[in-house]
Amino acid sequence: QVQLVESGGGLVQAGGSLRLSCAASGSIFITDNMGWYRQAPGKQRELVASITSGGSTNFADSVRGRFTISRDNAKNTAYLQMNSLKLEDTAVYYCNAQGLLEGWGPVASRRFSSWGQGTQVTVSS
Repeated sequence: QVQLVESGGGLVQAGGSLRLSCAASGSIFITDNMGWYRQAPGKQRELVASITSGGSTNFADSVRGRFTISRDNAKNTAYLQMNSLKLEDTAVYYCNAQGLLEGWGPVASRRFSSWGQGTQVTVSS
């Protein structure tokens, strides 16, 4: 019922920048947290950055100061601006959105947590 479409990944040289976008659509009443995760080959998926509907942000130590996260609540869209990219930032980046679906049922039954399909970010030397 909720679809996330990511865009903006690609190949970039170390020190360069990329901007990822994640647009949520469907029967959404409200989107609470939106976040970006990444998974490198042979590693577990890890949180990169997250943002609440009120604009509070959280970053992994490895990206703090280089990445910023923002969102457009009216569009249910989150953005991840990645600057000063390093080789170790290479991974598949996934968007996650959490919130409430439209409807009249109990709140607990309308909560959702959806994932995007992932977008590859490759940083080369």
